[in-house]
Amino acid sequence: MGDSESHLIDNTTQSISLRQDDGAIANYSQPSVPGIIANNIGMLFIISAQLFSACMYTSVKVLNSLETPVHALQVIIIRMAVTFICCVIYMIIARIPDPIAGPKDVRSLLIIRGITGFFGLSGVYLALQHLSVADASVLIFLTPLMTAVAGSALLKESYSTNQAVAGVCSLLGVVLITRPPFLFGSAPVIPGGRHLPEGTPAERLAAVGACMISVLGNTGAYTSIRAIGKRAHPMHVMTFLSLWCTIISSLWMSVLNIPVVYPTPWAWILLLMVSVFGFVTQTLLTMGLQRETVSRGVTGMYTQVLFAVVLERLIFGIMPSLLSIVGGAIIMSSALYVVVSGRSGRFCSQTSVLI
Repeated sequence: MGDSESHLIDNTTQSISLRQDDGAIANYSQPSVPGIIANNIGMLFIISAQLFSACMYTSVKVLNSLETPVHALQVIIIRMAVTFICCVIYMIIARIPDPIAGPKDVRSLLIIRGITGFFGLSGVYLALQHLSVADASVLIFLTPLMTAVAGSALLKESYSTNQAVAGVCSLLGVVLITRPPFLFGSAPVIPGGRHLPEGTPAERLAAVGACMISVLGNTGAYTSIRAIGKRAHPMHVMTFLSLWCTIISSLWMSVLNIPVVYPTPWAWILLLMVSVFGFVTQTLLTMGLQRETVSRGVTGMYTQVLFAVVLERLIFGIMPSLLSIVGGAIIMSSALYVVVSGRSGRFCSQTSVLI
């Protein structure tokens, strides 16, 4: 290799040094494929979590279509009880310290994550009793925008204009896919031409309030995960979420006198699927948010809508419309843009170094 050119390669970038006319040497860094994956592993975890989340909600949809549906709080109890047992067993086998109590310095944050996670999980189920899926989806997807702002305000994380634009574009994609009646002027239609009941104005107002509770709960949960960072094992975060969801759901069922439904064999299979998909979702999401800033990470959550559209087509035979396809393309493009450009600042800091 001559004096005019040399190559410096590390794990994330390929750095090329070129001698310029004035004798100075400028270093130009080019990201490699393994480097891009390594730099965005948190985002990839989050996107993978959205796939399993879509599978979980599809299983719940099938479960709710049974002749004797299982109440949402009972589904939460069964799912989170299984998750809690699996997490504790794993941590005991892996000899992770404090498998139940968690690390002392982040216990308060773990409790906040568990409680806020319950409201984020249960709010959307309550809202769907009187709101269409389209309306609820648009309202719930205010979470990424709220979480990005919370991460910037509470955790002092960077929140660039490009990330804000990507978030707004992704929200536009969600609107195109769900096509809420209050924007597009038509009620959601199910096969056979029948319209879904939307409830009285008071019921819809209560459902919108439940969605806002879910948004606030998710915002608190995601922000607390980021604040915890790597000071706690992902299984600790999962343990506190599952424990508090089980406790609060059980208390609510007792207070509201909700009867317990004994599931049929097919319902047990669906509940097992919900538990497994939910466990994998929360694990991947926790691992992703521990590695990503909140503002970047929540952008990848929009991909759940795209996965849901595909699963509805495969399982229920629902063909997505042109607007759904356009919306999915916008969501994926926004997430891809954040992944590719999010680390460019670090690459740029390694360039144009004159010696």
